[in-house]
Amino acid sequence: MRAPELAGDAWWNTGGRPLTLAGLRGKIVLLDFWTSGCINCLHVLDELRPLEAEFADVLVTIGVHSPKFAHEGDRESVAAAVARYGVEHPVVSDPDMSLWQQYAVKAWPTLVVVDPKGYVAHVAAGEGHGDALRRVIQDLVTLHEGKQTLRRGPLDWAEAARADAGTDEASGVDGLRFPSKAVVTAEGRVLVADTANHSVAEFASDAETLLRRFGDGRRGAVDGAFDVARFAEPSGLTLLPTHIADKVGYHLLVADTANHLLRGIDLRTGAVRTVAGTGRQWRDGGDSGAATEVDLTSPWDVRWWDPAGGVVVAMAGNHTLSLFDPVRETISRFAGTTVEGLRDGPVDEAFFAQTSGLAVAGERLWLVDAETSALRYIERDPDSRDEDTPRFVVGTAVGYDLFTFGHRDGPADNALFQHPVGVTVLPDGAVAVADTYNGAVRRFDPATGEVTTLLRDLAEPSGLVVTDNGVLVVESAAHRLRPFGGDEAENAGGETVDGDELAVRRPPTVLAPGRVQLSVTFVPPPGERLDDRYGPSTRLEVSASPPELLVEGGGVGTALERTITLAEGIEGGVLQVVAQAASCASDVEHPVCRITRQDWGVPVRLDSDGAGGLPLVMAGTPSE
Repeated sequence: MRAPELAGDAWWNTGGRPLTLAGLRGKIVLLDFWTSGCINCLHVLDELRPLEAEFADVLVTIGVHSPKFAHEGDRESVAAAVARYGVEHPVVSDPDMSLWQQYAVKAWPTLVVVDPKGYVAHVAAGEGHGDALRRVIQDLVTLHEGKQTLRRGPLDWAEAARADAGTDEASGVDGLRFPSKAVVTAEGRVLVADTANHSVAEFASDAETLLRRFGDGRRGAVDGAFDVARFAEPSGLTLLPTHIADKVGYHLLVADTANHLLRGIDLRTGAVRTVAGTGRQWRDGGDSGAATEVDLTSPWDVRWWDPAGGVVVAMAGNHTLSLFDPVRETISRFAGTTVEGLRDGPVDEAFFAQTSGLAVAGERLWLVDAETSALRYIERDPDSRDEDTPRFVVGTAVGYDLFTFGHRDGPADNALFQHPVGVTVLPDGAVAVADTYNGAVRRFDPATGEVTTLLRDLAEPSGLVVTDNGVLVVESAAHRLRPFGGDEAENAGGETVDGDELAVRRPPTVLAPGRVQLSVTFVPPPGERLDDRYGPSTRLEVSASPPELLVEGGGVGTALERTITLAEGIEGGVLQVVAQAASCASDVEHPVCRITRQDWGVPVRLDSDGAGGLPLVMAGTPSE
């Protein structure tokens, strides 16, 4: 299929000029459909960097930013994301998702390889495709070099693009750059995860005087003294209880997000060490055991919680929560199934969606799920109070699903957030939420069930911390700590905003009620085959929200095709599809094998004139 031409309302890293596929003939073009709030999209940015370096003279990567949330469609938001995550390849903004629809994309992220003649050669949904893409690109290089249709060498705009990518010098107080979260020590010092500076900054109690930094400011994973250690996009911070810190020899635990590690900092000596994670990103398999032998995936926040007896880790990368025991040096799954969504109940059955903030209020752990724009909590199951091993349950205070959001106050069952990533508990027991994409601080009162707005017109607030003088807002896109208190706090209840209910910009798939043929395409990359030596090589799991949308065909099976039955009389919902395939290198004695996995949350609208089939591509080409 001929690749649709590129179009968008703004470009970055191109020296100020729009690009076209026609103008890139002779080059291999890799389109990365992403959105800035999607953790899996951020993983892909890291996966693509080695490919971009290896094939620098033949490959042009173009990020197509197709927004999920309204805020993500703003030019300023895209520009901030490009700077925050160090994106150096060209990026085009696709605010109305027209390119998304032209390329029949069904998930963030999706990668599309366009060959030197302008035809779609390969499509892959999700993450973890780096090695497969390398093989696809190398095959295209060989094929088109032989046909003399491959163009090597830099393009005339490349030098200007590199200069364009290096012009961002955004920084705030004492050089903060897209800070994420903060904590306050018993002495009043403020510790800040300075995310884009790959370090942790320590301020005096005035939150302005920089005392020292942990990390030399360069991206990496290096243990040692505070001035030589390195982090990669650290986010969450928690202080260990004194008796625990004395046992383990460090006081501050850091969610070193892009390194997929937990790091411990001794605040007396400044020494930094790795305490959990291998540095490899979790893909599928075990997530419990000795802490430094278990793969983690984008730990976004951390919080010590007494009822659980350890540190709860928001494992944003696979929509779960882990429990880290710093004394026993173990980590284990605490909550979630890896399915992205919003489902309450026992912790081992609940669905989460990119949990990004944690806060403790005694027996209750509050959390914000960014992708469902939800404020949720975990507490002991009342029926297990007398049991030696407590059981925990999940509840939701505010939020609906993966696709509904807005800025609306009032009763909690009617209130709306937009991609919140920070939360704290105020002295009066109310919960404050950093409502990131609404640029606001919101207040939820558990006693009354009411939501109000405390502060507006902020630049992507991502963290909140209570101090002796009020509240500090980590205003990430403004690169600063913003005090909130005094005169601003006189009206402690805040104002009531009556905003509209909004929906994700992604258009729903229109399907007919009744029998629908669901099919997932997976073609192993060049040089690999499906691995069925130890049983079926593929797995498909299907569920729906609301559950009554799916009459038949739910559950787990081994075939990547299935007939499902959708209910009559329901307007629509979300089909949740999880596909997995095992493939190995062919024709070798000891093959290297891999698991490819993709989760889709497909919004559907039912109509008698809708389609009778739902094709999804995990990896392959549209014709396969």
